[in-house]
Amino acid sequence: MCIVTRARGTRCAVRIADNFSNEPLTQSTGEGPILTDEQRDAVAKISAETCKGRALVIMQVGAMSTASAVKAAKTARASGCAAVCCLPPLFFRSSERSIIDYYKAVADAAGELPFFVYNLPQLTQIEFFPAMMEKWKREIPTLKGLKHSAPDFTQIRAFADMGLSCFSGNGALPLPALTMGAVGTIDAPLSLAPWHYAELFKAWEAGNMKLAQSLQDGVRKYVDLVWMFGAPADVCRTVLSARLGVDCGHSIPPVNRLTDEQRREVLRAAEALGVTERRQ
Repeated sequence: MCIVTRARGTRCAVRIADNFSNEPLTQSTGEGPILTDEQRDAVAKISAETCKGRALVIMQVGAMSTASAVKAAKTARASGCAAVCCLPPLFFRSSERSIIDYYKAVADAAGELPFFVYNLPQLTQIEFFPAMMEKWKREIPTLKGLKHSAPDFTQIRAFADMGLSCFSGNGALPLPALTMGAVGTIDAPLSLAPWHYAELFKAWEAGNMKLAQSLQDGVRKYVDLVWMFGAPADVCRTVLSARLGVDCGHSIPPVNRLTDEQRREVLRAAEALGVTERRQ
């Protein structure tokens, strides 16, 4: 536990130095759904403390049970997190009414914190469309937006037109997402090359499309690194361990793990891309 939390605090500090203004926690690559309540609470507390006054912490609190998700939302609020993001109910098929009851309970537990839905149908088997989000807006006063990881990019524009802050969950297409109305991107490749994505966002904000497009063209190599051997969580831990000088451990079973040889190959690829060295 001390290794995990120390690494998380160090990672937050480094990403702040790389000009990230928000720090999303315990999402899919962060293995949030399989953390114990105690691990998740520790992540929230240490990350909020590390980022206080320097970046906004968005805590993913979705869990197998409503009680666990509610507990996480209460901890996020008490710890000083800036917002919560929540996966829908997992594993069991839920009715629309069950989903909204679950979300209302979690949002209530988070109090005044902005509430974000996590739209990840590839893993949850539940997809949120604009019509459904309109219902959620009426029933959850603190609903501010969503992380949209669904394949259909056209929905980003629809969500933005509804006044929702929509983060894209596709690290391969940050610039197209911005042109569709997204406010930013949350995905694993940003953990490995945060400076690259931050520079792209700044170019977009400045209206420098030539630079933004050039940076978009350079994103693919980081995405390919993350997905080596189909183990994105372990790849990120391996690369960040090397860069931070802190043992970030390995992915939590049954999440895919790298073999020792695969880990060495990942580090060779990461070193070639320059992502194992801290940037000043």
